[in-house]
Amino acid sequence: MIRDTRIPQLRLSRRQLLNTWCAGFGGLALNALLADQARGAAPIAPELAAKPSPTVASPLAPRTPHFTPKAKRVIFLFMHGGPSHVDTFDPKPQLQKDHGKPLPFEGTRVKFAKRGNLMKSPWNFKRYGQNGLPVSELFPAVAGCVDDICMIHSLCETNVAHGGATMMMHTGSESLVRPSLGAWLSYGLGTENQNLPAYITICPTSLHGGVNNWGAAFLPSIYQGVPYGQPGYPNSPVKNARFEYMTNARFGNQEQLLQLELLRSLNGEHLETVGPNSDLEARIQSFELAFRMQTAAPEATDMSRESVATRKLYGLDDPTTEDFGQQCLLARRFAERGVRFIQCTHSRSRPEQWDQHRGLKEGHERNAAEIDRPIAGLLKDLKSRGMLDETLVLWGGEFGRTPTSEGKDGRDHHPNGFTMWMAGGGVKGGYRHGETDEYGYYAIRDKVTVHDLHATVLYLLGLYHEELTFKHDGREFRLTDVYGNVAHGVIA
Repeated sequence: MIRDTRIPQLRLSRRQLLNTWCAGFGGLALNALLADQARGAAPIAPELAAKPSPTVASPLAPRTPHFTPKAKRVIFLFMHGGPSHVDTFDPKPQLQKDHGKPLPFEGTRVKFAKRGNLMKSPWNFKRYGQNGLPVSELFPAVAGCVDDICMIHSLCETNVAHGGATMMMHTGSESLVRPSLGAWLSYGLGTENQNLPAYITICPTSLHGGVNNWGAAFLPSIYQGVPYGQPGYPNSPVKNARFEYMTNARFGNQEQLLQLELLRSLNGEHLETVGPNSDLEARIQSFELAFRMQTAAPEATDMSRESVATRKLYGLDDPTTEDFGQQCLLARRFAERGVRFIQCTHSRSRPEQWDQHRGLKEGHERNAAEIDRPIAGLLKDLKSRGMLDETLVLWGGEFGRTPTSEGKDGRDHHPNGFTMWMAGGGVKGGYRHGETDEYGYYAIRDKVTVHDLHATVLYLLGLYHEELTFKHDGREFRLTDVYGNVAHGVIA
C-alpha cells in the first residue's frame, strides 16, 4: 500500500494512546493513585512543609503524626548474629545451679543445631541504678546508664534461622519482601531535614536479606534506607565509609543546578503526557536530594569537628572501640540534624558477629568490648544535649541464644525468649518488662512479639500501627500485618 506522505503521522506510544483516547485511561490511573495515598499521617503541616519541587511536592516533608509523640527519631543499634540474653541482661540463678543437667522440660522442636545440656553463664551479674537492674560484667559502661534503660526480657515468636529472623526484625516478615521499619517511619512522618535522607543505615550487613532489610519494597523508593558505606561482606570500617554516588567530579554546583532544572522541566512534561508515575517521581526526588546532600552530608559526617572529650567519650581513642564508636557518633550527628531513623550494625569484621555456636566466652567478650563504651557514650551524649527524651534508642539482635549448650562452649539460636532494650524516647528508665522462665528458655510473662515491638516503636513516635497503611495489589498493608499490640507497660 502506498502511503500519502502529505498526511502527518501520529506516533503514539501505547501509554499515550490510553492516556488520550476513550476519556483517558490516565485519568483512571490518577484516581487509583489518589485512592492509594498515604494514610499513615495527617496532611503536611504548612509551617513545616519544604519548598516544593517544580515537578512534585517533596514526599519527605515533615508530616503531623496521629497524636503527640514521645519521640521524634529512632537510633537502632543492631547486634547481628544474636547476643545471648542469659549472659548479658537476663541472669538466671537456677541455670547456674543446674549447669550440666538436661533441660527439665520439653524444648522447642524447631532447632537450628544440636543442643546439649544446660550451660551456666561464664560471667557474673551485679545490680546497678536506683532500681537495681542486673547487668553482666560484659557491660560495665552500659551498666552505668541503666536508669535510662528499659529492658524487655520477653521478646519471642521470630524465626530460628538468621535470614528469617533478621528480615522479621527489620520488616515484620520472615519470608516476604516488605518495607522496613525505617521506611515505614519515613513514609509516615517524613524528615526534619530536606538536605539529608530520612533513613540512614551505617555500614549495613549484606547478609540475611541484605538490602531488603532496609528497603522500601512496594512503598515509593524515596523512603528506603540510604547506606553510609557500601554494604559488603565483610563490611568496611566506618572510617572508609561514605555516601555512594553523591559527589560529581565533572560539574560544579551551578552546572548541576542547571542540569536539575532541565531535568525537572523534561520530567514534568513527561509526567503531563503519561500521567502519574511514582518511580519517576522518586527518581526525580533522589536526584534533587543527592544535589542538596553535597553540601549537607560532608558537614554531617565530619567527625573531626568534635571535641577531644567527645571523641574519647565514644571510644575513638581506642582501636577496640573506634569503629563502633564512630558509628554511634555519626548516629548522634545525623539525629541532631533531623534524620528520622538511623541504624548502626555491629557486624564489621566477621560474619554474624554475635553468632557464637562455639567459643561463647571469647566471642561475647570481644564483641562486648567493641560496643560497651561507644553505646554508653551515645546515651550520655544524647542526655547531656537534651536529645535523649526525644530519641528512642533500640538495642538488640535478631534473636537470643539457648541456655543449653551447643558443643562444648557455644549456644544455639533462640527465638523463644530473649532480651532487647530501649532507652529515651518516652520509655520507662530503670525498668524490666516481661520475663522468661527460670532458665531463660521461654517467654512466660508480658510476651512481646516482633509485631508488638514494631507497634510500640511506631506508637512512641506518634503513629497508630493499625492506621499506618499503604494500598498495594488491591489490599491495605501495614508494618504489623494483621497483628501487633502496643506494649504500654514500657511507656513512661
